[in-house]
Amino acid sequence: MQNHDSTPGHDLTHDGALRVNARVSIPRPELKVQFVRSSGPGGQNVNKTSTKVELRFALRDSPSLGPADRAWLERKLASRLTVDGVLVLSCDQHRSQPDNLRACRERLAVLLREALVRPKPRLKTRKTAASNRRRLEAKKRRSDVKRWRRGAPE
Repeated sequence: MQNHDSTPGHDLTHDGALRVNARVSIPRPELKVQFVRSSGPGGQNVNKTSTKVELRFALRDSPSLGPADRAWLERKLASRLTVDGVLVLSCDQHRSQPDNLRACRERLAVLLREALVRPKPRLKTRKTAASNRRRLEAKKRRSDVKRWRRGAPE
């Protein structure tokens, strides 16, 4: 069987940890992998082998994440977490366990990488004098239109 952990572009370190970004990598023991029977194409192979992968990552209890990152991820991924704070991903798009495992680990890395991105804080800016003047002129024009529509009192 081929070792898929060394394929180029893969998010695994030499010790099998899952590299999320430059700061965060998740050691292999923190990822619980379970193989189950898959549905879909594959003919009799589907009935004989358990190729579907369920990957579980206990986000709430992970020592590889700092407290700030853990809290941020719990808020960002709240809809995808179980009651115990476990993120569950499954993959059955391929016909082999190693391919499904690789795809599942890559999906987890991408999901965490994107969720860890924090938005830039908005810097307060002042209105320019010209924009303030334009706003006041527009209000004055609108006021004039409404005054002319009223017409002269009888």
